[in-house]
Amino acid sequence: MNDPTTIRRLYGRRQGHKLRQGQAALVEELLPQVSVPDTGPLDSHVLFGDDRPVEVEIGFGAGEHLAGQAGARPHHGFVGCEPFLNGVVGALNHIRDDELANVRLHMGDALEVIERFPDGSLERVYLLHPDPWPKARHAKRRMMNHGPMDLIARKLRPGGEFRLGTDDPTYCRWAMMIMDQRRDFVWQAQTAADFLTRPADWPETRYERKARRQGHEVWYFRYVRV
Repeated sequence: MNDPTTIRRLYGRRQGHKLRQGQAALVEELLPQVSVPDTGPLDSHVLFGDDRPVEVEIGFGAGEHLAGQAGARPHHGFVGCEPFLNGVVGALNHIRDDELANVRLHMGDALEVIERFPDGSLERVYLLHPDPWPKARHAKRRMMNHGPMDLIARKLRPGGEFRLGTDDPTYCRWAMMIMDQRRDFVWQAQTAADFLTRPADWPETRYERKARRQGHEVWYFRYVRV
């Protein structure tokens, strides 16, 4: 299948608005304490000092979902990867305010982090509302391609779960096409309501609420690694 390096380049700006003094202090003081090590193999012992299930979120936005999952399951470890500084600041606020000791952050490419875990070691991988890259000529930039999914499949344990959320119809159709071609995942939906209704253990984000206010449907996909 395809090489995951086909989407290695990160497109777009790394920072939006200028950081306020308090935000800059969070980046200076808290981020080094919770950052994923820059090099070397990764596992729960390296990141959290014990043996616990590890979950990874690819592109966590402002960190609401990441923080919600971490707060609900304090005995799991959560790794959030986000290339944009303002999103990282949002997650740092959650880590500080909710006193989340089970979250680690990486400001950069999620696939580079996922590659460093042992095969079959991850409990869940989340990809929520990724950039849809709606133009056909940009389809290769989408995270939902066989190269990245090969890597995710390899790192998930048997029975582990991949979750995808999107409100973009083009991305929804594309993702369904990609996943339908694979035999290493089983889609958990039995009826249409199963992927039109947000699961109880899927914290809502500001992005989702905004999408609904704009009249968008939101689709929730759950796939189990076989």
